[in-house]
Amino acid sequence: MRISITDYAVGAAMAGDLANTSPTVQTTAGEALSTPEALLQFLAGHGLRLDALADGRTPTGDDVREVHLLRREARGVVETETEEQAVAGAVVLSRRAGLSPVLDRDSSGRWQWYVPTAPGASPAEELATLIGVGLLGAVRALGHGRFRACVAPGCRGVFVDTSRGGRRVYCMPDLCGNRLNVANHRARHRLTAH
Repeated sequence: MRISITDYAVGAAMAGDLANTSPTVQTTAGEALSTPEALLQFLAGHGLRLDALADGRTPTGDDVREVHLLRREARGVVETETEEQAVAGAVVLSRRAGLSPVLDRDSSGRWQWYVPTAPGASPAEELATLIGVGLLGAVRALGHGRFRACVAPGCRGVFVDTSRGGRRVYCMPDLCGNRLNVANHRARHRLTAH
């Protein structure tokens, strides 16, 4: 896998999205990554093609368990209190399978920096490197203040706000934002009904 250093938003988003698959976040849905098939669907939903899963290989139960452990680590980095802690945690993740950065041409012929992953790396190791590189890029480009917890009542989700304006407040805007809007709407109607 080649991870673009300049396209850090992919890895930064993966940190939050992976952390938010936990049953402690999705309390009504439960464990989102309960099977190898669910992990494969999660990766496909993010457009990720891992070298560890090339040539039709599928994740195993061990891969799922390793990704569950990585999920805790990713959440821990997003929840750090200081930039220094975030950088230290992201470096650990990026080294999981990351090799020395290389300069290579992108699809349009421009030179870009990439971090390749080690041959034989597991899916969790490749994901760790992607997340680590993404979080390092987010700290460098946007600052640690973009590492946030969801503001929706009762939600334990986390995310890295890579939006241009930096005003994102929900881990899953379509879900958490809508829940809050529905709750506010119902509260207004209760007030007008009485």
